[in-house]
Amino acid sequence: CMAASVLLIVGNGSTQKKLLSKVVEMAGEIELGTGSGQCGPVIDVQSLEKIRKYVNHAESKCGAQILVDGRKKSKSSSGSSDEEAGSWIGPTIIQHMSPDDDAMKEEIFGPVLSVYHVKSWAEAIQLENANPFGNAACIYTSNGGSAEWFTRRFRASMLGVNIGIPVPREPFSFGGLYGTKSKYGDVDITGDGAMEFFSNRIKVTSKWILPEECKLSTNGSDNGPVDHASFAGRM
Repeated sequence: CMAASVLLIVGNGSTQKKLLSKVVEMAGEIELGTGSGQCGPVIDVQSLEKIRKYVNHAESKCGAQILVDGRKKSKSSSGSSDEEAGSWIGPTIIQHMSPDDDAMKEEIFGPVLSVYHVKSWAEAIQLENANPFGNAACIYTSNGGSAEWFTRRFRASMLGVNIGIPVPREPFSFGGLYGTKSKYGDVDITGDGAMEFFSNRIKVTSKWILPEECKLSTNGSDNGPVDHASFAGRM
């Protein structure tokens, strides 16, 4: 649920083309499988068909270009081994001509990356913030000023700078932004919010009266029973 689904590239110069070429190259080298660095299966056949539908629609109805076509590797099998069984589709990269394509705005939940070129920062942030979801957003840059500009304007609750999956570490919690489709009810699903939801905070207020015989004498010797409650500041 935290995998980046849309890549907005500001500009279309040589640097941007080099970036996209590298992304395409790396995605094309990913093999299907359950090992480290491999692309695993999707959850079921229905999910596989849904993913194919988005890719097919982008290509046939929206004029998008399929830069890496995972459909060529897609299969559904009930084989005897884990490597054979399951619903599989390879990494897919779609270069869109319009930001209104379904794959640009809806959650596919598959190994699909939508790419779109924008002309300016303002256009990039407008498209990002127009999305109804608000789980995460990130920016890749070597310029601190650029990073600050975007992180101040992103409409999402978990933000990354040169981090593609910006899930925060403890004690900060995982959760979407209020007012988006990534947030339901109150509090986050981890951290203090989860503790509040699944448990009760029990508060105990106590007062102990120190018996006269438990006080220390002026010369430091015990004047009575051991002070187990440590009223005198001693263990």
